[in-house]
Amino acid sequence: MTNPLHADVRGGAAPIWTADLGDGTYRNPVLNADWSDPDAVRVGDDFYLTASSFHRVPGLPVLHSRDLVNWTVIGHALTRLVPEEDFRTPQRGGGVWAPALRHHAGRFWIVYPDPDRGLFVTSAKNPAGPWSEPLLLKGGKGLIDPCPLWDEDGSAYLVHGWAKSRSGINNRLTVHRMSTDATELLDEGAVVIDGDALDGYRTLEGPKFYKRDGWYWIFAPAGGVAQGWQSAFRSRDPFGPYEDRIVLAQGSTSVNGPHQGAWLDTPDGTDWFLHFQDKGFLGRVVHLQPMRWSEDGWPVIGDGGEPVAVHAKPIQGEPVAAPAAADDFANGIGLQWSWQANPEPHWIESAGVKGGGLRLKCVPGPADLRFLPNLLGQLLPNDDFRAEVAVSLDDAAPGDRTGLAIVGDTYAWIGLERKENGTFLVHRTAEDGVETDAAEPVAVDGAATLAVEVEPGGQCRFAAWSGDDSNRQRRRIQNPYIVGSNPTRATDAALVGEPFQATEGRWVGAALGLFASGAGDGGSAAFGPFSVEARSGDHG
Repeated sequence: MTNPLHADVRGGAAPIWTADLGDGTYRNPVLNADWSDPDAVRVGDDFYLTASSFHRVPGLPVLHSRDLVNWTVIGHALTRLVPEEDFRTPQRGGGVWAPALRHHAGRFWIVYPDPDRGLFVTSAKNPAGPWSEPLLLKGGKGLIDPCPLWDEDGSAYLVHGWAKSRSGINNRLTVHRMSTDATELLDEGAVVIDGDALDGYRTLEGPKFYKRDGWYWIFAPAGGVAQGWQSAFRSRDPFGPYEDRIVLAQGSTSVNGPHQGAWLDTPDGTDWFLHFQDKGFLGRVVHLQPMRWSEDGWPVIGDGGEPVAVHAKPIQGEPVAAPAAADDFANGIGLQWSWQANPEPHWIESAGVKGGGLRLKCVPGPADLRFLPNLLGQLLPNDDFRAEVAVSLDDAAPGDRTGLAIVGDTYAWIGLERKENGTFLVHRTAEDGVETDAAEPVAVDGAATLAVEVEPGGQCRFAAWSGDDSNRQRRRIQNPYIVGSNPTRATDAALVGEPFQATEGRWVGAALGLFASGAGDGGSAAFGPFSVEARSGDHG
């Protein structure tokens, strides 16, 4: 599956968050962005990770690392979501839920759930792609969180959970026998762990299947996304009975709900656990914990079962890296970007042209940015950053608009809108999809520089400078302003509005987005290089 709307570029800028402290240690989170429900696998000296992508396209991002600390995005397993027609519009809260990533018989395998349709499988020789067309492995509503296990004797199994919102049941884990080529399930499945029968368990889900020293292991979280814990279950038989132990919980730390992820080992035999932490508007960030085995054969994760903040790196000597956020668009659209639905070629007028830049067509779409298919977004790359981009609105018709947005359940944007009497800088916020002017529109010549600063608590301060002001000296936005070219003092500015509080979306963090929409009569928006920098200067 190839996608002409995404080029293999890295963005060409230093990351604004790095976990590698440069002294042989790392800090958590190792990925301070919404890489939700992570799963990972080691193949030789290389580690690969995938994550939930929900309604975003392309889906199932694939990341690479050599040390479990420094990660880069190398591709996506899904260039489009299926069924094709269903995902022509944003299916917020649906799409691709928690996947599992494995390596078997010389191929990489991802089994992922669509909670409204069933469990799917895709595979590839090269983790960067191309990946095979998704195959429906088990159809049905409410089937979630699948994970395969290939046993030493040649047999194969699949475990999955249940979503009550679709199936009416949850807190249970089901195991199937599976064909070794992962094309079909061989039985009706059996519930092997019933959380209702366990003291204190609720919302048992997200299972990952392993085998070690004759024991079958299911690592699974319980207790809910924000406040849950990680349990481990073991049995001598894949169908049970299983005994359980809680192996990671918040304890005395500030890391709420540490759970759901991947157990990995390094080439030298040390064990590690990747998991997420829900951080509201930022999404589910990824932590790395050391792991050891107790004398009675159970995993001990973190510091005695509590998350660590800083630790020695699993592997030394690898260069500092992090997923890109900035993008000069010189070679197309970077791998950090995704659409809110299956993309159409006519959304892009040009990308990767000489000199860089991106030009999006002002295609018709809903006024509510949450449901605009052609909103081009990326994960908030940190909770303390500044983003800036120059934009112009060209050949515009009344109703054409373009801007820079922060989009969750609520949203805000700043940008340009063409009206009957000219082009205006506008700043708007939205509750329940209903937009309100946060400031009086200001007439401009059709070009502006747009900026937003996001603070650790999610407060967003928007600003825009009219005209070509690329040579002005950068300054921190102390207050959000619309200002004229080459501002020299605060009195030259007009206040835009109050800071906007970013909110999470449906199972996802807020998105940082660019868009162009309107009448569809030939107008387009031209974006210059997209810059992102740490607001406080904390690059790690």
